Amino acid sequence: MTSTRPMQLHFNFDSFEGDGDRASEPHGQSCSAGIDTPALGEPLQELMELIVDRVNMERAWKRVRSNRGAAGPDGMTMAEYPDWCREHWETIRQQLLDGTYRPQPVRRVAIPKPGGGERLLGIPNVQDRVIQQAIGQVLTPMFDPGFSESSFGFRPRRSAHGAIKQIQRTIKQGYRYVVDVDLSKFFDRVQHDVLMSRVARKVRDKRLLHLIGGYLRAGVMIDGVKQPTSVGTPQGGPLSPLLSNILLDDLDKELERRRLPFARYADDFVILVRSPNAARKVLESVSRFATRKLKLVVNEQKSAVRRADGVALFFC
Repeated sequence: MTSTRPMQLHFNFDSFEGDGDRASEPHGQSCSAGIDTPALGEPLQELMELIVDRVNMERAWKRVRSNRGAAGPDGMTMAEYPDWCREHWETIRQQLLDGTYRPQPVRRVAIPKPGGGERLLGIPNVQDRVIQQAIGQVLTPMFDPGFSESSFGFRPRRSAHGAIKQIQRTIKQGYRYVVDVDLSKFFDRVQHDVLMSRVARKVRDKRLLHLIGGYLRAGVMIDGVKQPTSVGTPQGGPLSPLLSNILLDDLDKELERRRLPFARYADDFVILVRSPNAARKVLESVSRFATRKLKLVVNEQKSAVRRADGVALFFC
């Protein structure tokens, strides 16, 4: 470290040079070892201090660097970021602690979907990716322990394979019909107020709530022009998967309350029932819950009741 500023304000970039694939961690891990994260249920008033903690930020940079990824709207690459951050991090850190930091717009990227159509991604600048990752590392240990055992997407030590195995076990128990509720363009249509009300159930740090809201509203650059984002949580940033699980946990809890066997991977989920009549009722009532309580859009053309044969391929 060549800077003469106080060491506690800087990432130790040198410790990550040349680590290659060893920098990667299992997908969805919180990377929070060594961070004194408040226990579940405690009042969480001062989370921003944990987020900007040097150890937490170094772990966030390590994870973002290992994931590689394209540049955001500012064009800065992973290789260029360390020198830039050494010069600017003290100011950014203070802005985060003061609650005055402003996230930058994301870069719009469209990628083809396997079944046709396009999926819209939002690629943040490297700095915002690191901050989002640091937020996720603090929030994941707070939220994840309360998530459903039937939720498998973007969580520590969970995968689509686990969802498939659970579906297969349930089918063997005599659940022969599947309710497939398709959430239309879920990530593009999340209502910010509905999502933020769920985040605020455990987060009391107003600076952090304001910052997360800022990421949701940061906008998107299209052909060099900033477009506002009044709805949605753009895929492409490290925080988006956790936010989606926080919102959809209400749906999981509703299905558990009704004692309906299900498996969910991100916004894809199936519910298993024993008869076609029960399946049709569940499809109607769950669709109503998703639209009225979570303000989501259900694609009625793609949502359906079907026999469970071959449904294990649903999450592949």
